[in-house]
Amino acid sequence: MGHQNPGFDASNLTIGQANTLYRYDWLAVIGQNALEWFGQLLLIALGKVALVLYISQRRQAEYLWIFAVGALTLLQLPIRVIFRFQNIPMAGEVAAEMLRIFHPYLWVSLYFSFVRHRIDWRWRIFLGFTGIALVLSGLQGSILTPSVTIQMLESIHYVGLLSIVIPIVLLKHLRRGNPEAGILLTPVILLSLYIYAEIALGTMFQIPAWRSIAIQGFNLSERFPAGPFSISLDDVSGILSTLSLAIIMLLRSSTMSHRQAQLEDELAAAQEVQKVLVPEHRGIIPGFTIESVYEPAQQVGGDFFQILPAGDGGLVIVVGDVAGNRLPAAMLVSVLVGAICGLSEYTPDPAELLVGLNERLVGRSGGAFSTALAAHIAADGRVKVANAGHLSPYLDGKEVDLPGALPLGVAAGARYETTQFRIEPGSRLTFYSDGVVEA
Repeated sequence: MGHQNPGFDASNLTIGQANTLYRYDWLAVIGQNALEWFGQLLLIALGKVALVLYISQRRQAEYLWIFAVGALTLLQLPIRVIFRFQNIPMAGEVAAEMLRIFHPYLWVSLYFSFVRHRIDWRWRIFLGFTGIALVLSGLQGSILTPSVTIQMLESIHYVGLLSIVIPIVLLKHLRRGNPEAGILLTPVILLSLYIYAEIALGTMFQIPAWRSIAIQGFNLSERFPAGPFSISLDDVSGILSTLSLAIIMLLRSSTMSHRQAQLEDELAAAQEVQKVLVPEHRGIIPGFTIESVYEPAQQVGGDFFQILPAGDGGLVIVVGDVAGNRLPAAMLVSVLVGAICGLSEYTPDPAELLVGLNERLVGRSGGAFSTALAAHIAADGRVKVANAGHLSPYLDGKEVDLPGALPLGVAAGARYETTQFRIEPGSRLTFYSDGVVEA
């Protein structure tokens, strides 16, 4: 998380050849900082992955915060590595410290975004003040007069955020049933224990009788030896924090893949249902030649049509388009097709058909609506057409002029006007949906 505390180390006088001492110091620096650098590289890599996920999932703002933290780490890492091996100009050191102003806001926003905890203007002011205080604390001893007391006072807000506020917020949301808060809570608690230990050891160090015990405690928490490497609890908590974020991202990806598989199964089932609902015409009505094409833009669509024989030797045609697409629209199509088949047995009149369909949809479609056009074509060529917000048909290449009306499902009690005309033998009457116009 970028939490830093001063460590204590006893200086030793080492005698030997200059190149040997240089190589020893170089290896010692790597051993002491390897875990920290590994954790930062891991966070940078995770930030890149998070950016890719955010591009495809814009609603997951937490991925953007992970990327922001990784980008900030990438900006700071080169200066930190170089500083371990050689002196750098004060301007570079100051620039690295100035970047710490963003730490409180980015880390708090990251954790709060995972639990959907809102950051209002008061939080922003507090985090901005905390970032400024953290920078001033880091500049102690470089361009500001060093003072342990002032340094502690300036960093106390950030320490409080890491060790008190964030653990409480995560614990509260864990109790509310958010499993991701539980995953994030483990490294946060470890970091909090590390901070509490540092504060306790720092207090003990101020007491001469306990100073040696405090130094031993600092060496254990800051530079626990593990072969050629030194392990710091701060670095361990940082790596665990990055791993917890990675685990959440993996679990989300697994859950999304499972849901996607379920959705594809549902879409396949809906597609099979829609194939059954869309009629296949084979010239079964004497006196009429019927041709139809149905090509959904996706697996399933909201367009529908029905062509049914009428009792007077003619036929009834209903075409329409449900607002929306994919599964909800396809399910509403099944409702409409069933209603069309039922209503056509009682009346072939287009206006009455649309009134019946409208009553079926009003209050039952969850706010969805559908355009529709109904026509009754008698055996002698007489045509009656009623329109509910759909596109007008074409007769021999010329658009039929129809009055407009509200789509189905918008308002109860809607009435639809009937238009009559005649088609001659050999004429072509074409019905279509807006998908044809868009194509």
